[in-house]
Amino acid sequence: MTITDETIDYVGILAKLELSDEEKLQAKKDMSDMLDYVSKLNELDTDNVEAMSHTFPYNNVFREDEVKNGDDRENLLKNAPCQKDGCYKVPKTFD
Repeated sequence: MTITDETIDYVGILAKLELSDEEKLQAKKDMSDMLDYVSKLNELDTDNVEAMSHTFPYNNVFREDEVKNGDDRENLLKNAPCQKDGCYKVPKTFD
């Protein structure tokens, strides 16, 4: 695939970049190099290669949920400036 000046201008608009002429030439070369590399990768035979989502073995480590601190409502409410019915009472934030 050939990268044209219009393609570079369009990408510049999408990326909200103002590129100088030298930067446009460099971007054109870089994009061409990337596409050449991708087309080279397309030449690889991957018929017998298993698809994977990670390069390293990745397993989720699950643990049981255990309650470490029980219901200690009495101690928590000791520091409350105001409480009502075993809950914190706070001022209204709107009418």
